[in-house]
Amino acid sequence: MSSRNEILARIKAATPPPENRVALPEYRDEQILSLPHLEGDDLWKIFSRNFSAVSGRTMTSVNALATFLLERELTTGYCDPEWMKRVGQPLEKAGLIVETKFDRSRYDDYQFGITRATGAIAESGSLVLDDELTSDRLAALSPWVHVAILNRRDLIRTIPDAIGKFGNCPNIIWATGPSKTADVEGILIEGVHGPGEQIALMLR
Repeated sequence: MSSRNEILARIKAATPPPENRVALPEYRDEQILSLPHLEGDDLWKIFSRNFSAVSGRTMTSVNALATFLLERELTTGYCDPEWMKRVGQPLEKAGLIVETKFDRSRYDDYQFGITRATGAIAESGSLVLDDELTSDRLAALSPWVHVAILNRRDLIRTIPDAIGKFGNCPNIIWATGPSKTADVEGILIEGVHGPGEQIALMLR
């Protein structure tokens, strides 16, 4: 058990739930769906359309990713070790520096981070990052470019469907495009609290 999970377990043990919980409100999923965002039959096309609308980028090849990174001179990054052979090594052959261990003392050195996404919500154009299945959380949040690797079985049609897949992970992130904020000046700024470029890389 990690130190983080140990701390959370101790907190949970010290704070038992109330005896009389208030029931959650009942609703029908169709009451909250955004039907215009769900037009179409192909979940990848629906996701890509909605993801692009929130400034995300979709790609379907490692070559396209290599070109994107080289054109922007983003040459040093991290790759989930499980994806090093299929993604990291081709990037190295293209001239990029790819590491499989995210050194937190050098977090500023990493210009891109490549991790696995555990889902992609077509309705909202959101990537789902399950903390327990992400190789390194900081590698997904700290670099300017985050690349989330997907395959077809990761596509989820609606937000209620995604909620139903939460499981037991205590920390799940939904990334709807790059990091954004507009809470102070009232002007939308991207890339403030997290990645400035969010890429969904679909691999078959």
